Amino acid sequence: MKIGNRDIGPGHPPLVIAEMSGNHNRSLERALAIVDAAARAGAHALKLQTYTADTITLDCQRSEFMISPQASNPWAGKSLHQLYQEAYTPWEWHEPIFARARQLGMEAFSTPFDETAVDFLESLDVPCYKVASFENNDIPLLRRVAATGKPLIISTGMATVAELDEMVSAVRGAGCREVVLLKCTSNYPAAPNNTNLRTIPHLRQLFSCEVGLSDHTMGVGAAIAAVALGATVIEKHFTLSRADGGVDASFSMEPDEMTSLVVESERAWQAMGEIKYGPTEGERGSLVYRRSLYLVSDMKAGDLLSVDNVRSVRPGLGMSPKFLEQVLGMQIKKDAIRGMPLTWDLLKP
Repeated sequence: MKIGNRDIGPGHPPLVIAEMSGNHNRSLERALAIVDAAARAGAHALKLQTYTADTITLDCQRSEFMISPQASNPWAGKSLHQLYQEAYTPWEWHEPIFARARQLGMEAFSTPFDETAVDFLESLDVPCYKVASFENNDIPLLRRVAATGKPLIISTGMATVAELDEMVSAVRGAGCREVVLLKCTSNYPAAPNNTNLRTIPHLRQLFSCEVGLSDHTMGVGAAIAAVALGATVIEKHFTLSRADGGVDASFSMEPDEMTSLVVESERAWQAMGEIKYGPTEGERGSLVYRRSLYLVSDMKAGDLLSVDNVRSVRPGLGMSPKFLEQVLGMQIKKDAIRGMPLTWDLLKP
């Protein structure tokens, strides 16, 4: 499958998505600086989130609309409406942000959180869509996004197998033929021991689609391991500096870390290779340095080979060491000097 101009699948390096989210800290100038930094770091795509506080939740002080002060996330004590009012990306910023990303060679798209956001993003001709974990149970929204016919990336955080089956069936039934499921743990940050990357190949097997990782852990370790397990898409939150603060800053990557992720995820993909035994093309030149049988003493014609005058050493131009016991006691048929490789034509039959 393709997202924009980029091929997605096991035969291609993993797509690395830099998720800006609310790390622009309500500054378009900073948002554009994040785009520039993501491009310099080598990210292949930049993603936004498209909503308003009023389209994602209610301005309500009831307890269920409040994030517990004891919550283990960066937003403890806020109301949902306060959080999203602080984090949202103004819709009029989308076009200049997308234009900058495309100018710098990245794909640019977003996560819509309601149907009005889908309509708006369609007007900007995004190449694909992402659905967040907290919306993966919103079947009407999934169907609306799928009806665009564009590739759809879905984070699977919190979803049961039954729910995943329902969502995949819904989007395919609504016209989406290119689906990527991202293994996701919806904690911020997420702990490595709660990430369960072994689920990635199982997702591919269950749903016959591309798979990846929406990663909220710190560092690059989980993402690199995901590539080894078949992930073809990696998404990480991205900021200029965690020290600058912001709604997602505490679990976001900085530019140097993103550079490392891009480089190391491609190296991991390259290293997967194929099932192969025997010397590779790159190893053929090293064959000469394997061990083989060499004379370690000067010898005269008629002398007998023994452990005192023949040994297994490097390099590998002599007989294989597996013949050592076979040749012990055999006669040399012509004079030979120390350091000569032992070959069959030196021996009397």
